[in-house]
Amino acid sequence: MRWAISSSTLGFPQAAGPVAFALVAVALTGDASGGAAMILAMTLAQVAGAVPITRLGTGFAMATFLKLLVAVRTVALAAIAIGAASGASLPWLIALAAAAGLVNGAASGYLRAVLNELAPASGLSRALGIAATLNELTFVLAPVIASGLGSISPVFGIVAMAAVGALPALLIPNLGTAPVPAEGTAHRESGFILKPAILLWLLCAMAGGATVASIEIGAVALALNFGYEPAMAILFTVPLCLASVTGGLWVSVRNRRSTRVVVVAQLLTMCTGSALAASGLSVATTLAGAILIGLVLAPLATHYSLILDSLAPPHRRPEVFAVLRTANASGVILASALLTAAPLSTAMNVVACVMAVATLSVAAASARRPRPADRSSRSEGLQPDCVSRCSLRK
Repeated sequence: MRWAISSSTLGFPQAAGPVAFALVAVALTGDASGGAAMILAMTLAQVAGAVPITRLGTGFAMATFLKLLVAVRTVALAAIAIGAASGASLPWLIALAAAAGLVNGAASGYLRAVLNELAPASGLSRALGIAATLNELTFVLAPVIASGLGSISPVFGIVAMAAVGALPALLIPNLGTAPVPAEGTAHRESGFILKPAILLWLLCAMAGGATVASIEIGAVALALNFGYEPAMAILFTVPLCLASVTGGLWVSVRNRRSTRVVVVAQLLTMCTGSALAASGLSVATTLAGAILIGLVLAPLATHYSLILDSLAPPHRRPEVFAVLRTANASGVILASALLTAAPLSTAMNVVACVMAVATLSVAAASARRPRPADRSSRSEGLQPDCVSRCSLRK
């Protein structure tokens, strides 16, 4: 329970950031674009810092290093609040936002790796499903909280980001000292981590992140495109979030790892949803596309986490999970850039094509003869590490 709460609150600053930073920028400069610059700096810093900072924690206990990363982010967010209250210039706030984002990817990677030490193998899928559901609730509630507090004072929204985002440092249990790698494993695990099998799922995570972001970021443009007021953007974002919560609940109840056929079907569902949303035929088709995307968001995210868990060397799991978070963020950056530089229809169609490429890549890989480990993984509740060990014994 403490891990699940930590997982949902770790992402609170990123969920509340667009609104909170925009309110701060408006108060300082009268222009909300400064808030977008702060979010961009935070996201780019996350991408740049994910792997290097994750590797810095190799000699630390995972929980200890995670708490240190959260503390660094909290200090940076508190500095933004102080700077906003004292009227600091926008470039300084952008730099502090980058400092806060620098540790986001690594913190996410270590948090996911900690779950392997806390949850039984048979409960990993359920734990990840619960986390996905809570994360969606966070992304629904965080902007509302930031907006409500920011209407009183923009500084209050930043303070809430720092306070709620600091909770993982208080909740994550102490797992003891850092594990000592077996003799001879350090050299084998120091090589290139991004093997083709891992890159395939990172591509899917990037495409999925871009697909979801194209709806969430382009919601206002979609509303205007159909002749509605900007406030009607919730017509597309709320159903997507509610569908995602439903998908998370399904994963939690089912509590088993998906087969290749199911994963391909889920990718096809997201691909279809992206195509419907990009078609621009009507509000109904766009809404149906958003719902389809939301329904498979949590199941696919859970599968990516479990499959990378089985593919990554044990002592490099935090790094792989950090790269997974970075891939998702890269998808958000791609969608943001396309929506900024190209017309709405063009941006949505490009994102749909990227999603189609990822789906076809997985379908092609799945058409090959399944490995013994993959066949074994169909057992309910069987965790990937256990699959590998059972296969070795056989």
